[in-house]
Amino acid sequence: MGSPAILALMERETRVAHGSAPHGLGGTSPAETSWLLEGEEFLLRARGEHYFHYRRGAGITVERGTDADASAEGLWLSGSVHAAVACLNGLIPVHASAVEHGGAVHAFAGPSGAGKSTLVAALGRAGLPMFADDTLVLDPAGEGAVMCLPGHKRLKLTVEALALTGACAEESVGTDIGKYYASPAAGTSGQIAPLARLILLEEGPELSVERLGGAERVYRLLDDHYTVAILAATKGRDPAVLFSTMARLARRIEMVRFVRPRDPAQFDEGVRFIAEWITTQSQGRDDGNA
Repeated sequence: MGSPAILALMERETRVAHGSAPHGLGGTSPAETSWLLEGEEFLLRARGEHYFHYRRGAGITVERGTDADASAEGLWLSGSVHAAVACLNGLIPVHASAVEHGGAVHAFAGPSGAGKSTLVAALGRAGLPMFADDTLVLDPAGEGAVMCLPGHKRLKLTVEALALTGACAEESVGTDIGKYYASPAAGTSGQIAPLARLILLEEGPELSVERLGGAERVYRLLDDHYTVAILAATKGRDPAVLFSTMARLARRIEMVRFVRPRDPAQFDEGVRFIAEWITTQSQGRDDGNA
């Protein structure tokens, strides 16, 4: 399936209607803030009898109960629901934020709190547009470069991240979340593009970048994140099938480790370092030297 067709498919499959949704799948009802996946159907229950139902080919139906928090609806739709739609249509969502440079995507991965969104916001000041925040959807089809779908989420930053990056806060993300939406300084990239590399964020005393190889590449894709849990469900919750899927993906992706101090006083230095590294690597690819 070509790039325009993939984008059209996701646009079609993520269309939303409000109405009555099932309250269970396969005879089982989900607890609050949990989900079920059965065949080609996905059901998520948020707080306050707030149901999100997706069936492949039929789009998403949202049912708001009397105590549903409508302000949180967008977070669920752009989070677990979007990941489920991607997985059920042969795509792979990974826990990463990304920028675009030189026509390719440079994605930052790491556990929650590793600073992925903060780094992407700061790289906007260096002229690198945001490609995705928090979740990057990959198309594993074909044999060449893995293609990335442009981000579907707005940039979200903590108060501390806003101060570090100089980004301007917009409205609050939601009650008790402690984050604000913000516009990337260099805007966003909205075209499907190849993945140049996955950059794993780690803490250390000195700035450095080193390439990863072997089994670590696979295990780094198996992040403890809801996207992996949903992908596993689409694979029948078979660990061997999930591992095989990620192993095939890892063989096609360049991965590096970016080590940096987590000292706010050294943050700008780290941003300059990785911005220059990305630029240099992109120039090397353009010149045929990498």
